[in-house]
Amino acid sequence: MSVVVPVDPVCHMDVDPEHPKGGSHPHGGKLYLFCNPKCRARFAADPEGWLSGRLDLAAVVAAEAAAAGPTTAWVCPMCPEVREPKPVPCPSCGMALEPETPGAEDDGGELADMTRRLWAAAAFGLPVMGLAMAMRAPVLQAVLAAPAVFWAGWPFFERAWVSLKTGRLNMFTLIALGTAAAYGGSLLALLVPGLTPAAFRDHHGRAPMYFEAAAMITAFVCLGQVLELRARARTKEALAALMDLAPKTARRVGPGGDEDVPLAALKAGDTLRVRPGEAVPVDGTVLEGRSAVDESLVTGEAMPVEKGPGAEVIGGALNGDGSFTMRADAVGQDTLLARVVALVAKAQRTRAPAQARADAVAARFVPAVVAAAAVAAAAWLLFGPEPRLAHALSAAVAVLVVACPCALGLATPMSVTVGVGRGARAGVLVRDAAALEELAAFDTLVLDKTGTLTEGRPVIESVSPTGDLSEAEVLRLAAAVERASQHPLAKAVLAEAARRGLSVPEASDAQLEPGRGVSGTVEGRRVFVGRPEAEGGQGRIVFAVRVDGREAGVLAAADPLKEGAGEAVEALRRLGVRLVLATGDGAGAAGPVAEALGILEVRARLLPADKAALVEQLKAAGRRVAMAGDGVNDAAALAAAHVGVAMGHGADAAKASAAVTLVHGDLAGLVRARVLGRAVTENARRNLFWAFAYNAAAVPLAAGLLYPVTGWILGPMAAGALMSLSSVTVITNALFLRDLKL
Repeated sequence: MSVVVPVDPVCHMDVDPEHPKGGSHPHGGKLYLFCNPKCRARFAADPEGWLSGRLDLAAVVAAEAAAAGPTTAWVCPMCPEVREPKPVPCPSCGMALEPETPGAEDDGGELADMTRRLWAAAAFGLPVMGLAMAMRAPVLQAVLAAPAVFWAGWPFFERAWVSLKTGRLNMFTLIALGTAAAYGGSLLALLVPGLTPAAFRDHHGRAPMYFEAAAMITAFVCLGQVLELRARARTKEALAALMDLAPKTARRVGPGGDEDVPLAALKAGDTLRVRPGEAVPVDGTVLEGRSAVDESLVTGEAMPVEKGPGAEVIGGALNGDGSFTMRADAVGQDTLLARVVALVAKAQRTRAPAQARADAVAARFVPAVVAAAAVAAAAWLLFGPEPRLAHALSAAVAVLVVACPCALGLATPMSVTVGVGRGARAGVLVRDAAALEELAAFDTLVLDKTGTLTEGRPVIESVSPTGDLSEAEVLRLAAAVERASQHPLAKAVLAEAARRGLSVPEASDAQLEPGRGVSGTVEGRRVFVGRPEAEGGQGRIVFAVRVDGREAGVLAAADPLKEGAGEAVEALRRLGVRLVLATGDGAGAAGPVAEALGILEVRARLLPADKAALVEQLKAAGRRVAMAGDGVNDAAALAAAHVGVAMGHGADAAKASAAVTLVHGDLAGLVRARVLGRAVTENARRNLFWAFAYNAAAVPLAAGLLYPVTGWILGPMAAGALMSLSSVTVITNALFLRDLKL
């Protein structure tokens, strides 16, 4: 073998056999040497094109990208416009970025790190607070507070610095300025006590110190961050639950027989085999065989759908008792399940309106406080009494301390914490503050049908003999053969027989006939229970029982309304809520339910993406939208709504996508959630009003506005006391929520 190509036609570099990164590749009995592994890989992809100089470079690059797998963009939960190719801190606010693509690498390191900082801040801050209350050991206070403020709180200083550089001031800016002023001013008073004017000292002549305020504010902010990060982590559970619906492997049919392959190895056009009880691996078309397939993740309907040649099947759907082969039509990110996952991920990155308003307020409040501190210091330096520098420093520190966001930071979290606890006792589990705000504000409720308004499982409503056998005998014989089936209707027959106390005999040689029904021999008679043949009106399913070849009776099944659904719907209507029924069922099943409950707007035969699109349409029309559902097919719409409400008995994906879970799974819980949301929102607004009113009054006093008229100065010590008093007021107001009637 010999080297016959001296120059690489792709990179135009010499083919150097001594190159340390090179390598060889045999082709046609000859050995070719390359300058680097990438060029060698391109040669391997298309050796004839490489040799002839007609290498399709675009195709090769595309193949390389496909082999490398999809790239992931990293986005900021606070700044949706930020997109980075790797997980660096957000260049706008400094927060850790999250992967945009579901399932991308995300080890939860920020939550673990912030949890460690919380424990450190509490471990050092609590002893400092105890020493401060006893007015002892200021040096020890300074030593203990330092790690709480400057290690536990270091991420907040980093984010504040980023906010100052970018001009996007936020609450982290104020937190950093406040804690730095409290600690720095205290340290200055400890090291140079002579700088503190006599007017600002206590009756023992001691200078004011706020080491405990700096440490405990840091601990409170760390706690808020941990709670927020945990809430964000729970939203990822929705994506994990959805992705787990698809099997990890598929059984591919090839010339050499069947083989199990990873889902990532499938291509459109592959022939796959789906055996009884298995999940359908990808979207496709049935080629041979018949079975009943549970597609509740798509339609929400509990009744399995009969599938035969030519029928479409959805990846993630659960196959019943039959077996079939299918052609893979959509694989990877093109499957319906993958698109639902993408919809949920996109909706969960939507920013809460409360956070946007808080940042807007902070963007104005922070520079106003800093400006007030600077103006106060300048005024004391220019016009104040001696010692001017000491008065100027004390005034600036007093302004920053009195404006430190302790009350502002507690205003909403305290109301939310107490309100969430009250809701939990009433069976309403709320994930975060934004959900409570939206519970108070929504004016349109989109309701799933199956499992939300109805029980989500069929029950036998009537047994009608058509021959010589009695009603009990028809049901008893049907139950005997239905023992061999896992079909929901079979379970309904057995449950009805048990409810009536019937003794169900054993069936011999029971046989499942996919697409038709089940048969067997019972007490010497041949019994056949046919597949559902028609809708029996009012959303009912009717199927026949035959004994020895003759029709013996007809069973009618339906999905009944949940107890109390009518009263809850009427209560929501009285609250001024617009109701929309959105279901994957046909109009024949949805119409009677809507009519029974008095719901005028019905949208039937909706796929998961259609439900999410409906929510988006209502939002675009200016409606505040709540979505209530219980199935995987509701997950995207639950995440897209202003507030998603999941039934407690529903799918994990639904509960993880929703911001509110009703433990008892009844719509009466939604009425309680509405009352809770309004009460908590009003309580938080009162807290915020008093917190801002306190700042509006205290900042001018701390700056010395009244000194020219009254000679009175609000020093740093009084500022610290007022800061604490405002926090007590906020906490006391929030505690009234414990007695809220739901």
